[in-house]
Amino acid sequence: MAVPTFPTRAPALLHLAASLLLAGCAGVAPPAGPATTPPAAAPSATGGMPNGVPDPGARARLAEQASRQLRALMDASDEAMLDRNPMAGLFRGDLRRAGQFGEPGSPAQVVAEREAAQTELNLLDAVPREALDASDRAAYDTFRWSRQLALEENAAPVAHLWPLMPLDPLGGWHLLIAELSSGQSAAPYRTVADYEAGLSRLDGFITWLGLATAQMQQGIARGVVQPKVTVAKLIAQFDQLATQSVTDSPFYGPVRQMPASFSPGDRERLTRETTELVEDRLRPALTQMSRFLAGTYLPAARDSVGLSALPGGADFYGWLIRAHTTTGLDATTVHRLGLSEVARITGGMQAVMREVGSAGTLPQFFEQLRADARFAPASAQALADGYAAIGQRVAQAMPRLFGEMPRTPLAIRPTPDYQAEAAAAASYTAGSLESGQPGVFQFNTHDLPSRRTWGMETLYLHEAVPGHHYQGSLAAENTALPKQQRYGGNTAYNEGWALYAESLGPELGLFTDPYQRLGHYNDEMLRAMRLVVDTGLHAFGWTREQAIDYMLSHSAMSRSEVTAEVERYIAIPGQALAYKIGAMTIQQLRLRAQQALGPRFDVKAFHRQVLDAGSLPMQVLAARIDDWIAATSSASQRP
Repeated sequence: MAVPTFPTRAPALLHLAASLLLAGCAGVAPPAGPATTPPAAAPSATGGMPNGVPDPGARARLAEQASRQLRALMDASDEAMLDRNPMAGLFRGDLRRAGQFGEPGSPAQVVAEREAAQTELNLLDAVPREALDASDRAAYDTFRWSRQLALEENAAPVAHLWPLMPLDPLGGWHLLIAELSSGQSAAPYRTVADYEAGLSRLDGFITWLGLATAQMQQGIARGVVQPKVTVAKLIAQFDQLATQSVTDSPFYGPVRQMPASFSPGDRERLTRETTELVEDRLRPALTQMSRFLAGTYLPAARDSVGLSALPGGADFYGWLIRAHTTTGLDATTVHRLGLSEVARITGGMQAVMREVGSAGTLPQFFEQLRADARFAPASAQALADGYAAIGQRVAQAMPRLFGEMPRTPLAIRPTPDYQAEAAAAASYTAGSLESGQPGVFQFNTHDLPSRRTWGMETLYLHEAVPGHHYQGSLAAENTALPKQQRYGGNTAYNEGWALYAESLGPELGLFTDPYQRLGHYNDEMLRAMRLVVDTGLHAFGWTREQAIDYMLSHSAMSRSEVTAEVERYIAIPGQALAYKIGAMTIQQLRLRAQQALGPRFDVKAFHRQVLDAGSLPMQVLAARIDDWIAATSSASQRP
C-alpha cells in the first residue's frame, strides 16, 4: 500500500509498491520538534559505543563495523524482497527473475511480508545506531520506518482490506503487465531470453487473475468492495484488452519490433508462441475477468465512493494518510490545510487574471481559458514538439541550480490508448541504465480538444526535469546508496520533490508568459485541492459530484481532467495528499536553511543534500538538512 517510484502514474500497484518502498510533523509548519526527531535509537547488542572512548581510531572502527552490519542487513532484506516480489527487479534493470510474476496480495504473500518485516526489525535492533555516521543514520532511520510501515500494512486491520481489492483502473496489474509486455517499458526485449521471460510473465499473470477473482469474491462476502464508478472503468479496460486483435494488442509489440539478429527459427517460434498465448489463454482470461466484474462484482459494488463507507475504512484511511505523507497528520488537519492553500493560490490566480486584462469573476476566467482555441493543442505531435522545446530550455538553465545531470536518457511519448482515459494529464515511467531503457515522460492525448497548452511548462518540470526523471535517475545511478534508497521511495518525497521542482520554474527562466504562470498556479491549486477533496471523499462523506463541482469552481481544469482526478482519488485513496505535504516540507526546509545560513546559503549544495541520499521520509530528510545547516555554520566559523 505504499508508493512506487515506477511508473509514477501507477500508485495503485499496492503490493509491488510496498515492496519497493523498502528504503525509507505533527503539522506542516517548518519541521521541528517531533517532525525532525529521528526514530528512537535502537539498543546495541553490545551496549553501543561507549561515550568514554577517546581513541578516534576506535570510534572509526566501531562506525565501520556498524555500517557493515547495517548494509549487510539491508542487502539481505533487498534480496529477499526480490525473491518475494520478482517483478520489482525489472524496474531497476535486474533481470534475474524476469520470467516470474509472483503472487502479489495472496494470503501467503501477506504472511511472508509481515514475517519478513518483523524479523528485519528485530535484526535492526542489534545494529548500534549511535555508532553510525550521518549518512548511515539516515539509511538506518529510513529502513526502520519502511519496515515498520510494511509490518502495519500486512497485519490487521490494514491487511483485512487492501488484498480484497486487487485491481484499480489507474495502476492495476492488468495495466502494468500490458505496459511491460509492449516492449516500450522497463522490461527489455533484446534477446531470445528476454522474449521467453516475457511469455513466462504473461503466463504467471494469467494464473494471478484467478487469485484476484478469489480475493474479490471474499471481498463481496465481507462487504469490502470497490465503488461502482471504479468497477465500471475496470470493465471497460478489460473489455478493450480482451477484444483487441492479437496483432493490435500491446502484448504483440515485441513481435512487431523483433531484432533482425534473431534466427529465422527463433523468430517463427516466438511469433507463434506469443500468438498462441495471447489468443488461446490471455484473451479468454481477460474476457472471463471482464464478465466476472460485470456480472458478479459490479452488482455487489458500492454506490458510495469514500473509504469511510467500508467496515474499518476510517482507520484504514488514517493509516493511508500517515503512510503516504510520512507524517502524523490526520484527515481534519489535512482538510483545513488544503482550504488555507486554496485561498492563498486563488489570490495568485486573480493577480494573473488582472495582468491579462480579464474582467469578471475567476470562475468566468476559467471558462474563458477552457474555451479559448488559442490554447488547444493542434495535434499530439505538436504537444510532443512543445515538450521537447521546453526540455531544451530547462537543460540550458539547470546549471544555475544543480551541479550534475543524470546519465539515463529521457523519451517523450503519448500515453497509450488503453490507459489514456483514466490516466492523468502526464506521467513518468522510470528508466534504467542497466537495462538500457530510457525514462519515459508520457503526455495524455485522450479527448485532445479538452487539453490546454498553458500547463505544459509545469507538467514538464514535474514529470521530467528537474522532477521525477532527474530525481529518480540520480538516485538509481548513485551506487554508493543502499539499493532501497536507490530504487525505493515514498510519495511524500518523490512527489513532493516533483512539486517542489515546479516551483523552480522562475529560477529556470520559465513562467515568463502569464498564461504559463497561470498554468503553474492551476497545477499548484490541483495539489492543494487534493488535500480538500481526497479527505472530503474518504473522511467527510463527499459525493463524486460534490468533489467535481468543487474542483471546477476553483481551477481552470476541464471537466474531463477534473473527472479523471476525482475518480483517481476514489480509486487510490490518500496517495494524492503526499504531493503538497512533501513539497511544503522541502520548501520550508530551504527557507530554514536560507534564514540560518544567510549569505553562506548555496542552493546547489541544498539540492545535493535533498537528493543525494535518495528518497527519505520527511522526518529523516528534515534531520539531514538540520545536520547540514549545523555543519555549514560550524565550518564557516572556523579560523
